Amino acid sequence: MIRVVLSGPSRVSSEAILRSVTSELAADTAFSREVELGAGEEVAHRLQAMGELPVGAAVVTPGGDLQVPFLVHVVLRSPEEPVGPEAIRAGLRNGLRRVRELGLESLALPPLGTGAGNLDAQEAAAVMVPLLLEHLPSAPHLRDVIIVAATAYEEEVFLRALDSAPGRSS
Repeated sequence: MIRVVLSGPSRVSSEAILRSVTSELAADTAFSREVELGAGEEVAHRLQAMGELPVGAAVVTPGGDLQVPFLVHVVLRSPEEPVGPEAIRAGLRNGLRRVRELGLESLALPPLGTGAGNLDAQEAAAVMVPLLLEHLPSAPHLRDVIIVAATAYEEEVFLRALDSAPGRSS
């Protein structure tokens, strides 16, 4: 099931939170920064030790001080490459692959690639919703995907995208 909630990362219950980061593994949105702060120093040190990663990469760390076992960090931008639909597609695909490998049943994630100077929520939904729907049949353990919208506008856009998606299954 894919559902959309108007909330923040620290207020949703799931086995993992997927967040976007830069190629240096730094927070790139308010959602990502909230996750970073909530996870604590141990997670920050693990990420710093990894060095720089290419756009589209996905890495997993423990959830740290957050109430989730895992964090999935997907790289959506670098100094040379701004956020775009292909980066979202690659990052989300690789992040979902990590979730499947871990056999997780639930995942929370924000609208990826949105925010000041980035994509509009409609552009993000046009990439994310089809990819999520395509991925779910190949991930038998993943039963609950929660899109965590920060605004009523994002919530409405993603609900509309889910409602109009071909082959939509709840």
